[in-house]
Amino acid sequence: MDTSKKAAIEMRIKRVCKALEDNNMMAIYAPTAEDAKAAVCKLLIEGMTVACGGSMTLAECGIMDELRSGRYNFLDRAAVSPEKVKDIYRASFSADAFLTSANAITEKGEIFNVDGNGNRVAAICYGPDSVIVVAGCNKLVSDLDEAVSRVKRCAAPPNGVRLGTKTYCSETGECVSCKNGGGMTDGCQSPSRMCCQYVVNGFQRAKDRIKVILVGESLGY
Repeated sequence: MDTSKKAAIEMRIKRVCKALEDNNMMAIYAPTAEDAKAAVCKLLIEGMTVACGGSMTLAECGIMDELRSGRYNFLDRAAVSPEKVKDIYRASFSADAFLTSANAITEKGEIFNVDGNGNRVAAICYGPDSVIVVAGCNKLVSDLDEAVSRVKRCAAPPNGVRLGTKTYCSETGECVSCKNGGGMTDGCQSPSRMCCQYVVNGFQRAKDRIKVILVGESLGY
């Protein structure tokens, strides 16, 4: 990466870290994906029960491999039958740690996520004593309006392709609501629609329960 561009990204990350800390969240800067994995390892204890939300970021950082290393009691939904996935979702609420990425993080220190089932955003809000959010610098946005636009134009289309949803966004490259200036919750009526639950995490009562690792690389969708 060009050194000037890297310096600008680091300055922005520093501002967002300060905003997250003002909102009672722990903020950690990781220059690379490898550094992000190392930071996660420091936050986990061998033998603890861990769970995660679906995330390309965690996979790209090698964190999914770490969770499946056998050092933890990993509630792995990919390792069970479809009929048992709900049991994993519910068990995740009592996990020691829940790992996830974010759809967007604002410069005010707000974490914005959009979910289909709602299990990921629910665990972020309540349940596990520790929530670890890993997000690349591409997830940083100025405000919630930009966060909404980012999900509709940047995150949802490739996720839809990856998951084979055959939704409007996966077939056209943007949410149907982008055509008519629709609001945050506007979208298609597909039974496999991914954007059903919208959650913003702002100030937190439990200091440092949410830990955000901001990575100086572009990761995930």
